[in-house]
Amino acid sequence: MITTLDSFYLTKPVATKSCLLALRTIILSHDKNIIETVKYGMPCFCYGKKQFCYLWIDKKTNNPYILFVEGKHINHPKLEAGTRARMKILRVNPNKDLPLRTIQSILKLAVSLYQNGLVKAK
Repeated sequence: MITTLDSFYLTKPVATKSCLLALRTIILSHDKNIIETVKYGMPCFCYGKKQFCYLWIDKKTNNPYILFVEGKHINHPKLEAGTRARMKILRVNPNKDLPLRTIQSILKLAVSLYQNGLVKAK
């Protein structure tokens, strides 16, 4: 039986699906305390019991992005706040190599928010 989570990934075009699945693997392998669930119909990654980041597709470009829930606390030149007060996103082009160092760097900064207690993980 296909779950809501599986359906999110499997219904995307090949390049987007591959990109999202790679991002999923990168996020989950970054820290043992990150788990995956579904919230608002999209993959949600939690650190402990708190929402950490989401994977989603931009409606205008159809490109994936990682939305960091506590992005306002993360200073990185590749993150965009847009009109969001709390969250920031990292856009990813599914037709290019993933910016692995950038993703890992931002994940490290984001995890440190939870580990250092700035964001309560429970």
